[in-house]
Amino acid sequence: MTTKTERAAHVDRRLAELYPAPAVPLDHRDAFTLLIAVLLSAQCTDKRVNLTTPALFALAATPAKMAALTVAQIDAIVRPCGLAPRKAQAIAGLSHILIEKHGGQVPRTFEELEELPGVGHKTASVVMARAFGVAAFPVDTHIHRLAQRWQFTRGKNVGQTEADLKKLFPREHWNELHLRIIFYGREHCTAHACDGTVCMICRELFPGRKRAVKTKK
Repeated sequence: MTTKTERAAHVDRRLAELYPAPAVPLDHRDAFTLLIAVLLSAQCTDKRVNLTTPALFALAATPAKMAALTVAQIDAIVRPCGLAPRKAQAIAGLSHILIEKHGGQVPRTFEELEELPGVGHKTASVVMARAFGVAAFPVDTHIHRLAQRWQFTRGKNVGQTEADLKKLFPREHWNELHLRIIFYGREHCTAHACDGTVCMICRELFPGRKRAVKTKK
């Protein structure tokens, strides 16, 4: 596997074997609850989000019911997810916009989603991919790290990494592949446990790569 294309094909095949049917690790019921869960997951673990959202969605699982809550009420529930009260303000704000501008529905375009408070390109990409089945490649820190480790990109930001990965992998694989890479990065090719020579895929891609030697300070 000397070329980038060959390495990409191997990763695509291997990850499909490991994770044949990947599902979003955030509990949700529909496009709106997925949007809220992804927003809350910024700088927060999926586990924490899944512990938090049941109480929130018990009160308000629709834009109309969420808009009826005050920012303080939302903040009191979502505070464990961090970045409070900014996330609470974003949830309240986008709920009002969905009612006033989109008929109470989550919009189905990247542009309209990214206009909502607290919704960046990554969040919009997850919603488009998982709620509406539109091909997207949301890039988080795990994907960014592995894409560099596997020499698929030299991008210094997630935007460039996303563009490079989209060129390498078939469009019809994007929605599952981004989840597969995240799961593999969490479970096997972590930031500290693997330096590009330890995990199964790293060994297969770069069999001659030498393990980094840590020097004592």
